[in-house]
Amino acid sequence: MSRIVYEYNPVERFVCGTVGEPGDRSFFIQARAGTRMTSVGLEKIQAAALGERVGAMLKEIKRANPMIAYEKSEPDSDPLEQPIFEEFRVGVIGLSFITDTEMVLVELQCVTEAQSEEEELAADEEEGAPDLLRVSLSLAQADAFARRTAMVVSAGRLPCPFCGIPIDINGHLCPRANGYRR
Repeated sequence: MSRIVYEYNPVERFVCGTVGEPGDRSFFIQARAGTRMTSVGLEKIQAAALGERVGAMLKEIKRANPMIAYEKSEPDSDPLEQPIFEEFRVGVIGLSFITDTEMVLVELQCVTEAQSEEEELAADEEEGAPDLLRVSLSLAQADAFARRTAMVVSAGRLPCPFCGIPIDINGHLCPRANGYRR
């Protein structure tokens, strides 16, 4: 089976969002250009890490080259576009900065059955390579993505002030309270 590469250069909308109630949410990333849209599923920790790394990359770019400027805009607060058809689950994530075009390149590769800790992004020419979502973002789009992702990730259940474990809707049995409900 040949690899499918969903490429967006340029992209009109690139967002992280969720479906479901806090404590039982599914995380997705959507890329859209015109009428074409791709949705991929990922874990909360992957979404958080990607958002944090994009934000850190932007800070490093600004520190290394103060002449690079972009206009900050409000993060996209619209919900995910419906219907959501998950093309694949994300396994390996690649992030790079293309200096010639001043674009951030995000590559999200499909999880494979033989996923290992040291797996890398497969080359496009590689036989049997997993599917890939490749998105080129302007610096302003990358900044908006990082800020929205931070908001989406933090919008879950509130942490217990004593133990830090997320408080369940039906109550919370805090380990620091010796078994008593608060």
